[in-house]
Amino acid sequence: MDVELYVYDLSKGLARMYSQPLTGIHIDAIYHTSVVFGGIEYFYGQGIHRTLPGTTHHGQPMEKLHMGRTELPMDVIQEYLDSLANVYTAESYDLFMHNCNNFSQDLCMFLVGKGIPEHIRSLPRRVLDTPFGQMLRPQLDQALRGITQAPQPPPPPGAAKPKPAHGAVRNVSNLRELEEQLAQAMDSCAVVFFTSSTCAPCKIMYPTYDELAEEAGDKAVLIKVDVNLAFDVATKYQVRVTPTFMTFLKGKKEDEWSGANPAQLKGNVRLVIQSAHPPHPHAKLRLPSLQRRVTDYVKYTKVPSIEKVLQKIGPAAQDPTIQALVEFVQKPNAKVPADTAVPDLSSMAAFLQSTFPELPQESLFAVVDLVRVAFLDPRVSAFFAEEPDHKTLLTLWSHVSDLASCPYNLRIVMLQLACNLFTTPLYPNQIVAHEKLRETCMRLLTGCLLDSHANLRVVAAALAFNLAAFNHNERFEKRPDKLSQDVQVELVASLVEAISTEEESVEALHGCLLALGLLVYEAPLDGDVVDLCRAMGVTDTVNAKSQVEKLKSEPLLKEIGQELLAKGL
Repeated sequence: MDVELYVYDLSKGLARMYSQPLTGIHIDAIYHTSVVFGGIEYFYGQGIHRTLPGTTHHGQPMEKLHMGRTELPMDVIQEYLDSLANVYTAESYDLFMHNCNNFSQDLCMFLVGKGIPEHIRSLPRRVLDTPFGQMLRPQLDQALRGITQAPQPPPPPGAAKPKPAHGAVRNVSNLRELEEQLAQAMDSCAVVFFTSSTCAPCKIMYPTYDELAEEAGDKAVLIKVDVNLAFDVATKYQVRVTPTFMTFLKGKKEDEWSGANPAQLKGNVRLVIQSAHPPHPHAKLRLPSLQRRVTDYVKYTKVPSIEKVLQKIGPAAQDPTIQALVEFVQKPNAKVPADTAVPDLSSMAAFLQSTFPELPQESLFAVVDLVRVAFLDPRVSAFFAEEPDHKTLLTLWSHVSDLASCPYNLRIVMLQLACNLFTTPLYPNQIVAHEKLRETCMRLLTGCLLDSHANLRVVAAALAFNLAAFNHNERFEKRPDKLSQDVQVELVASLVEAISTEEESVEALHGCLLALGLLVYEAPLDGDVVDLCRAMGVTDTVNAKSQVEKLKSEPLLKEIGQELLAKGL
């Protein structure tokens, strides 16, 4: 689909008239930009906004620029916009350093690999370089913030927006719609609430029914039918009184009752959900580290000494790509460097694919260390996650294909970079889906879990944790596993071996135990993972670590060894 840049003038022509006498430089406009594609206009103000093109309070744009075409699917674009929402918040808006044009630049680079015009991007810096701009910066920011962050109209239908949460009541008006909804619950369960607009007791039940729908999430389909409108439904199901409720389990009618009794409704709905989704035996164990959704992946955020990095890189440090990368990672808020535009990521990719392999081996880790920090920004990691065939990342990882000959510092920084891929939801899915990327990641991880360097084992265990957590979160939400059984078996076998040989690092042991626990927790008891654990005697292996003086204080030995493995296998 086509991508356009809408350019507005916030000054309404006043900048062109008064900029020269006030600032000493000529300014054509105070630019506000937005990105338009798929019939929707996206821009940054009080967070990320979506609206019909040309319907904002800024009026009509002064210019519309064709930026190119994107072939990215909308679900991928939505995931990227979700990641940008953590960077482009209402609180982080700054007229000069973090504004709508920075957002447009990042989005255009992601969609079409092309930035917005330089004269728009550079305007804030040109103004700040004048005495007038420096003196009135706070006043200008405050004055224009009210314009750029004014309330916006609601998003139009079809705009890419966060997916609605599970748990909404489905309202249907005829028999066909009801049967479609029941078909969606063939492998689960459904509840139908037969109501009518003239039934006062029905209205008493509405809040309880809504709460139950939210509580059920995607475990059940809760439907509401007004029989005064849906005569065909009332006829088929012989509904003679309202409110009437029916439950369905695995496509078959389970129960029916009438009357406005909230307690009875709650009990019957929860009963059918429990029948459709019986709890896994592990849910009855005491496993506080595992019985929750993992919200934070392990990431490596430390910014290296830039002076030492440039010395290690050598003459290539003068390359414009390296200079831009250095400037980017040096920002004060380096953990999420949202106060600056991202560097030219296309040039960065070209440099890493062509120039990086030609550098001396002793310089490689320093370049990768800069890339590691850059990938902490989801805008950067998301861009490379969507790169065809992942050529850039695989080029970097090719230098650790032979772990035995690869220097320690390059191995550890490559592992840290792999952990930082989890800053965007796009990369974990790519690791799962892309065979070469997955195989390379697994080879790096499993090879370093048994390394003689304790620090290397710690980072390898962190990467194993990230992969296991990614899979665990899907399983925890009752969705299919992301990692295939083969990958899980390979991970579990490597983790068990690493645990059996670990004698000194509590941190490495902790990471391995937690990753192992996440893979085993709620795994099918007749599946390959549990079979492997039993065959390898994993319970004895883990519990034996309690006899090692340096490791016996690790709390997970009790939770994973004595609770999950001893009672749950």
